[in-house]
Amino acid sequence: MSIETLVDASIPAESGAVLGEAYDPNSFDDCVMTTYGRFPLALEKGALCRVWDTQGREYLDFVAGIATCTLGHAHPALVEAVTQQIQTLHHVSNLYYIPVQGQLAKWLIDHSCAERVFFCNSGAEANEGAIKLARKYAHTVQQIDEPIILTANASFHGRTLATITATGQPKYQKDFSPLVPGFHYVPYNDVKAVETAITELDSGDRGVAAILLEPLQGEGGVRPGDLAYFQRIRDICDETGILLMLDEVQVGVGRTGKLWGYENLGIEPDIFTSAKGLGGGIPIGAVMCKSFCNVFKPGDHASTFGGNPFACAAALSVLETIEKNNLLQNAYQRGEQLRNGLNAIAAKYPQVVTEVRGWGLIDGMELSQDIALTSIDVVKAAIDEGLLLVPAGPKVIRFVPPLIVSEAEVSQALQALERAMAKVI
Repeated sequence: MSIETLVDASIPAESGAVLGEAYDPNSFDDCVMTTYGRFPLALEKGALCRVWDTQGREYLDFVAGIATCTLGHAHPALVEAVTQQIQTLHHVSNLYYIPVQGQLAKWLIDHSCAERVFFCNSGAEANEGAIKLARKYAHTVQQIDEPIILTANASFHGRTLATITATGQPKYQKDFSPLVPGFHYVPYNDVKAVETAITELDSGDRGVAAILLEPLQGEGGVRPGDLAYFQRIRDICDETGILLMLDEVQVGVGRTGKLWGYENLGIEPDIFTSAKGLGGGIPIGAVMCKSFCNVFKPGDHASTFGGNPFACAAALSVLETIEKNNLLQNAYQRGEQLRNGLNAIAAKYPQVVTEVRGWGLIDGMELSQDIALTSIDVVKAAIDEGLLLVPAGPKVIRFVPPLIVSEAEVSQALQALERAMAKVI
């Protein structure tokens, strides 16, 4: 079945229904912590690349749970997989062998450079696991008593205490000190800065144990990694024995038009992490590594819910659907279409849009620093036009639709964006 046919067959018949009463957020806000700045929109159902609010308004979803709903909403393959698994066995402890966990791990190993996998529940947990793995490797193999992990300015690696420390953005760290020691920040795509940091930090009991980078910085403004930079970093790690760790939480699982972000850079990491799109919206995370740095022993790391049958069945369904329906090619082609359309809009508003960039279906449009217009302004205007987008900082609008998005839907999104831009400029 083609993507277009699947979309047409999945749109609820009631999508054109008369609008109902507006959702009152007061009862929600009275109970839920205010850790999010929420848009005044209450969503209650979805079908592939479309969602509907509580009043019945339809939106084209180019947020996808922030690069998470790989197959969109209520995709038949995912519905079938989770329905069957919840009726069979949804959770048992990792005290026992879980066959579907093993199947998922084998799929990941067969389709990546990894040789071992640990499952958890989120990107932050996956990055925590990678940090612990690197530290144990430092102590037991590299013989470093005070290991340091290099990360990049403008990076994002999660919201736990260790991962906000790894994140090279002070705004996420404010009021959460004391932060976790053992991290040092360098500019992204700057080889010289990495070389200098290694030289300066390697002293006595202290040494650089690992370098943790995103192949493309998502929250940092949709900034792709430079090919020569990453290849030189790989060489540096090979020369020094430093581990190269890649955070693939946002770019992995086909979003860039390749299954893994590192494939765009012509290198292989020693350790890499995944989450978001891996479960297609069902919480799951993974730490993947080469055998030589697989130093965890029983008791070193664990997760109550990690690798449970329900989440693993969902993830396996997502991955098999990507492969079966050739969604890597679709992500590449639709990404080209999207960027071409965004560049046309940029050419129309040269004083407003300074750059369009991205890989596959993770793309950003940057607004000029010389104008007052922000990414939030554009996102709000797009909502009014029936299009959901997400900021990547105050000046970058991010486009991360499901990998099943069709040619017609990309065209529709571009038209809605043009209308929104015309209103705010």
